[in-house]
Amino acid sequence: MKKRTMSLLSLAILNFAYGQKDSINQKNIEEVVVTGQYIPQSINKSIYKVEVITSEQIKNMAVTTAAEVLNQNLNILVLNSRSSGNSQANIMGLSGEYTKILIDNIPVVSDEGMGNLVDLTKINVNNIERIEIVKGSMGVEYGNNAVAGVINIITKKNYGKKITANISLQEETVGKDYDLYKKGNGRHVQNLNLGYKINDNWQITADINHNDFQGYRGKQNGYKYFTEGNDGLRGYEWQPKDMTIANAAVRYSKNKTTLFYKINFLNEVINYRDPQVYPEYLGNGNQTFLADDVDYFTKRWLHQLNIQTQIGSRINYSGDFSYQVQERQSQDYQYDVPNRYVYTKDAKNTFYKSEVLYSRGMFSNFLNSEKFNFQIGYELDRTKGFADSTTFEDNNNPNGGDVNRVIFNYANFVSAEWKATDKLSFRPGIRLALSDKFDSQFNYSLTGKLSLNENSTLRGIFGSANRFPTYEELYSYFVDNNHDLRGNENLTPETGYSVGMFWDYQIPSSGGWKYNIGLSGLYLDVADRIENISLGGNTFTYLNIDNYKSLLFGGNLDVKKNNFSFNTGISYMGISQALNTGIIESSNDFNYYLEANAAINYKLSSSKTLFALYYKYTGKAKAFVYQPGPTVADPGQYVLGDVQDYSMMNFTVSQPLFNDHFEIALGVKNIFDVTTIKNTTLSAGAHNSAASNQNLFYGRSYFVRLNYNF
Repeated sequence: MKKRTMSLLSLAILNFAYGQKDSINQKNIEEVVVTGQYIPQSINKSIYKVEVITSEQIKNMAVTTAAEVLNQNLNILVLNSRSSGNSQANIMGLSGEYTKILIDNIPVVSDEGMGNLVDLTKINVNNIERIEIVKGSMGVEYGNNAVAGVINIITKKNYGKKITANISLQEETVGKDYDLYKKGNGRHVQNLNLGYKINDNWQITADINHNDFQGYRGKQNGYKYFTEGNDGLRGYEWQPKDMTIANAAVRYSKNKTTLFYKINFLNEVINYRDPQVYPEYLGNGNQTFLADDVDYFTKRWLHQLNIQTQIGSRINYSGDFSYQVQERQSQDYQYDVPNRYVYTKDAKNTFYKSEVLYSRGMFSNFLNSEKFNFQIGYELDRTKGFADSTTFEDNNNPNGGDVNRVIFNYANFVSAEWKATDKLSFRPGIRLALSDKFDSQFNYSLTGKLSLNENSTLRGIFGSANRFPTYEELYSYFVDNNHDLRGNENLTPETGYSVGMFWDYQIPSSGGWKYNIGLSGLYLDVADRIENISLGGNTFTYLNIDNYKSLLFGGNLDVKKNNFSFNTGISYMGISQALNTGIIESSNDFNYYLEANAAINYKLSSSKTLFALYYKYTGKAKAFVYQPGPTVADPGQYVLGDVQDYSMMNFTVSQPLFNDHFEIALGVKNIFDVTTIKNTTLSAGAHNSAASNQNLFYGRSYFVRLNYNF
């Protein structure tokens, strides 16, 4: 049990060290990254290819969730659920189970894991300093489930001034729907950020964000609507969702020791309005009409403590400690639609709960050498998961019942960085992960960076990672007269690796123009993928039998001069996936599709008016999908389905006033009014035929934002 620590923890150390610097210094923030680094590095010096989205870019987008921010990035598709309101990041064609989501280097708790399957709408964008993205397998640095990549959200920790106060209000239409009143339409967002510097050693910060989404009716007619003919048009296409996120933090720093503690609280309520109504007879010839509605409640607490200090005269230590709880509840009730009141209401029921104890420690700077150094560290988490019998049943208990499981994971990791010459450096790394549930897992990495000249850099990266089975894959149990779907507690972690090459070139220029171009190639391979397979008849379970490969080629161009900037990128990605039902298997041919994006920002020198335009094109894609046979005896077949192409464009105009204390912004999102695209690759599994449409967004919306700095 020794081995394997590396840049992750060192990353954490320096991430926090850097995070304590003055967040007002935007220039340095744009130049420095921490994800995958031993110490904070400029993007040019980083041994990894790190993509950065700054707080200024986030502000210009006028977004309300982290999901909207990431959807602008190439090869990241954010999938939205109309019913739950959740959004998860899909990187290089792989779903949220394969992407590690971190906040300040600490993985975020979710219903079914730690750092994966995280709902991006539950992250307050007004508290984000920057987002750092690394694509490819990062198992050495970030552990389980970092197969497709890592998204590291760095929050604001220091406001610089003695007293800082910022308040913002944003009003936004939802499609064509909007009004300002309670029980009305639209999206209503309020945010408050506070900071107080007590003295040179102590500082406190706090913020709160309220995001009230009143739902999108679409083809439905809202919760008040009903007909005695029960036409199914009551309710919403996108369910109403009300969310409040609050943070409070205290920081102490003196000499070579820094302590940072943060607490985060989230409260979310989603209202499901059943499209169906039915008569309720009251006697004496009277009747009313009821609907079976459900409210869903999510509460999440995140506690985080970071310690940075120096041991002896040289060795640096950084320790992260976190306790996180997420609980989801539901409450069923009958709603009297004509009379508009709650007819009966059940008690709240907890159907999911996750509790996580997490710690990571890193030791670095052992040697007094500019040529060679190394880091060692540990990472552990204890995750206690609960799912009630309405969601999963314990298939080891013949009488059914709730599922309670505890999984403990521990890892050691180590890496070394060797600067062979002034222009060439290498970093090998290894991680040993131990678990009381799964066999020991090894991950490896080797990165190299070559400075061809002062303007040109070449990076080569190899990394591996594992994906642990989800709660559903392990413990699901759904058996009735027509179905028999059971989880498999004997599943093993999926194994994946990636190989990438990245070239960046700064074009020497004159006249104040700055040009940067980049080319990249990345190959990702995932073996032993978990697939829902047939055991004959209506009996299904999960087994490690699938394989997945993706091949990505991309390029980018960044141009900047004074108040003008233009950024664009293009990618061409192919996906090969050998799907398997246990009886038949699909072709493993590569199917390619194109993506492109562009961002233009221009500020008028005289008035400081900013114009920002963001565009993304997702090309037509093909993928194999299972098509069931007409009878149970027919094994069905795999057919090649299509995903329609589409374009997204947002435009914002913002104007500062009163010496930059006040700002007003106006804009339009989803200019092309995208709602639903044709997608014949969607399959509900072996029991159902493929769907033909995919809901992406709720159409064009308009917004106004008011921001005031005290």
